[in-house]
Amino acid sequence: MATRKKGSTQSTKGTAKRRKGRGPGGKSSARASTARRGIQARYPWKEEPNPYFELRTSAIQGTGAFATRTIRKGTRIVEYLGQRISWRTADKRYDDEKMNRHHTFLFTVDDKTCIDAAVNGNDARFINHSCDPNCEAINDRKRIFIEAIKTIPAGTELVYDYQYERTDDHTPEDEKFYKCRCGSPKCRGTILAPLATGG
Repeated sequence: MATRKKGSTQSTKGTAKRRKGRGPGGKSSARASTARRGIQARYPWKEEPNPYFELRTSAIQGTGAFATRTIRKGTRIVEYLGQRISWRTADKRYDDEKMNRHHTFLFTVDDKTCIDAAVNGNDARFINHSCDPNCEAINDRKRIFIEAIKTIPAGTELVYDYQYERTDDHTPEDEKFYKCRCGSPKCRGTILAPLATGG
């Protein structure tokens, strides 16, 4: 199974073949569907190419998405699109045991469904992870959107924190498998969610 982002609810404990978690999962937001005004209300992210970003080589990983203009905080930048499949299908399609490192385009919708952007996906799949994000994923009525959480200057890479869900049986090998390459001073070394602190 794929690792899930923080906020996802499905347990991933089980057989050794199951992935350690699910990934990524958007934050649920009631405000997301009601707070749009002006240009955002016309959903410019539906345009091709996307008016907010372009794809370029990224220092973080492979291809990244870079702002082509100043993007204001709260802007809905793009919808994460792809084939909607069950987690059972995802587990059959991608076997972590056979991968040298984690690399899929699976995004959690809920505990039964994910989006596989490797099939019919759009450029949202190229938005990389960072431990110091300028965007976040929003789950708005089972549709996933990427929104700016701060004003992003033109030329800046768009990034959000994947926060793949941890399980009780994660090992040091899993930490390496889900290694972070963001390079931020705030980097925690993994795309897995931060370790819970006692309380």
